Amino acid sequence: MDFDAVILAGGRSSRLGGSSKAGLLIGGQTLLERSLRAARGALTVVVVGPDPGTLPPGVLVCREEPPFAGPAAAIGAGLAALESHHARPDGPGRAPALTLVLACDMPGVDAAVGSLREAVGTGPAGDGVMAVSADGRRQPLVGFYGTAALQRSVAEAARRGALADASVFALLASLDVRGIRVAPGATDDVDTWDDAAALGVSGRIPGHQPDQRPGAPRLKPTLEANGEEPG
Repeated sequence: MDFDAVILAGGRSSRLGGSSKAGLLIGGQTLLERSLRAARGALTVVVVGPDPGTLPPGVLVCREEPPFAGPAAAIGAGLAALESHHARPDGPGRAPALTLVLACDMPGVDAAVGSLREAVGTGPAGDGVMAVSADGRRQPLVGFYGTAALQRSVAEAARRGALADASVFALLASLDVRGIRVAPGATDDVDTWDDAAALGVSGRIPGHQPDQRPGAPRLKPTLEANGEEPG
């Protein structure tokens, strides 16, 4: 299965005190490294966000404009970078039919991507597939989308001046995307230090103590659960 990958790593991380989610650690790997592993097999990978430093050979880096313009704008920037890369004389040529979109703040995302790959391989997927958590909530920042269809949606939103600060659900609204149930916890994301502690992610602000009170808020596993989009 041929695909490119766009990994979103450019959010403000305001509830993490500005600490980059991409650089948080779990099991000796950064969250960005985990996302890159989940995207293994991609023809070309682009990381959208501040330059994270050393990356595997061939991985591209770009930035949404303006910075912090949200995940829809980041998807647009990633697609543009991939298109330019494929068009280069020394590039890989024509872009693949599918593009994997991933946020970099989900430690267990590898399992979700595996389920989506299986779904794509077993039959028609319309304009793509996205992860659906065990409790039924959709996560559009874990999905394989038709490259041409996604490019059209981005171009239309840009034409209307509706790309910056736009909802990813709005960006995908015109696409025929099938939801695929994934393993429990596969789309749990890190928005706060309490989330990080619950998921075994380290890199906390020195002296910070997660809220351990009974009934304290814990994971917000999908976008629809907390009304915001990582990346």
